[in-house]
Amino acid sequence: MSDVQGKVVFITGASRGIGAAAAREFVKTGAKVVLAARSATEIDALAAELGDAALAIPLDVTDFAAVAAAFDQTVAHFGSLDVLINNAGMIEPISHLATSDPDDWGRVVDINLKGVYNGMRAAMPIMQASDTGGSILTIGSGAAHNALEGWSHYCASKAAVFMLNQCVHKEAAAQGIRAISLSPGTVATQMQVEIKASGINPVSRMEMSDHIAPEWVAKTLVWMCGTGGDAYLGQEIALRDDAIRRKVGLI
Repeated sequence: MSDVQGKVVFITGASRGIGAAAAREFVKTGAKVVLAARSATEIDALAAELGDAALAIPLDVTDFAAVAAAFDQTVAHFGSLDVLINNAGMIEPISHLATSDPDDWGRVVDINLKGVYNGMRAAMPIMQASDTGGSILTIGSGAAHNALEGWSHYCASKAAVFMLNQCVHKEAAAQGIRAISLSPGTVATQMQVEIKASGINPVSRMEMSDHIAPEWVAKTLVWMCGTGGDAYLGQEIALRDDAIRRKVGLI
């Protein structure tokens, strides 16, 4: 049996990319998944593909009441909430800070930061009340630690999320909550298409073949739910690290 056999995993941004790949990988290893995203059509199709092990819930992560209601629906449907994967995020529109649109800039921060906070805030009481605790896994980024031209909204929000992960660990590790951040590096998803189209900073000049597959990230998230992740509680795992890739079994 895998470490996630029978566990209930809630995935934000599950309609495509890392989120969809994670849903498939968790179901393959015996978990049940809740697919949360704004696109009902896409998550409904993925849920149909995955069968009874999947539940689709259309969700805007910036709405705390909606997030809390989605977790209540999860527990009512599957009986528990064992793993939260904070994956929902965006980077568009990419622009220089001095010419950025304040509303667009704020929208990115709302999704990337407030959306993660909302997930943590709603999930923690449920997990703390459980005999088994739970895992909160958050998709981080190297942009949290290195500023990039045109990415002020993304860098700032990811840096804040890095700190949120550490706060969860300090406040709730004693109640059995495992908080770990994953910095996957560059991943071949729609976000990279948007980055390339911007033509701003060196990341936009990379080819799609330079990026890792979202399936690598999915396998790492499953691995983080097991004993392998225990050495990184409250920390960030960098998937660029070959040592991590070997531990996960990617290389």
